[in-house]
Amino acid sequence: MLKTFSITDIGRRRKLNQDFVYSCERPIGNLPNLFIVADGMGGHNAGDYASKYTVETIVEEIGKSFEKNPVRILEKAIQKANEHIREKSMEEEALSGMGTTVVAATCLGKYLQVANVGDSRLYVVGDEITQITRDHSLVEEMVRMGGIDRESARNHPDKNIITRAVGAQDTVDIDFFSVELKEGEMVLMCSDGLTNMLEDEEIRMILSGQRDIVEKAEELIKAANNNGGKDNIAVIIIEPFADEVKG
Repeated sequence: MLKTFSITDIGRRRKLNQDFVYSCERPIGNLPNLFIVADGMGGHNAGDYASKYTVETIVEEIGKSFEKNPVRILEKAIQKANEHIREKSMEEEALSGMGTTVVAATCLGKYLQVANVGDSRLYVVGDEITQITRDHSLVEEMVRMGGIDRESARNHPDKNIITRAVGAQDTVDIDFFSVELKEGEMVLMCSDGLTNMLEDEEIRMILSGQRDIVEKAEELIKAANNNGGKDNIAVIIIEPFADEVKG
């Protein structure tokens, strides 16, 4: 039995919250459940419009999809959201150039199917913390090419430049991951407002230190704000095996 909790926070520095989360433990179309984090970008209110509108489009498309394969379901829905965002940004001057990250997941028994565009992240957390998604960011590409090390990447001035986003181009390149979850593990989905403020190990310690799922999420938000809260913060925590009795 799934147990989930989602929350967003404006942070300490921003006037607008451009992060948007969606969490549904019930079936949506042919998916048994659905979780999405979107971190919008664009001037004025374009970023919050992009994240909200993208998530709403994805949910709507999944709801009416006849596809059976979870990857195809997610892919078609995200592509459709991309089309919609492109159209809107061309129709309205105020929304020009808007875009959003998207990380979406569905739990299929003990398997997790993940789709990702941008630098919002999905982690699996147990005794260790493992980042499942790969950031589509300039700095991450520099790390992959060996140009800079992981430590320098954390404080790099170009850290916020992403190389893929929903709405950036006519078609969107989506990464997919399939993960087998083990008993006792939990899933964390979040925007970079969390991961830029906290090291992975700090995140793991907070998640393992709180008993209740709501406390876990609230402590993450609090810690990110205490460390500067430079951006909006979005968090979804999923406990896939919450009610299973340990034998």
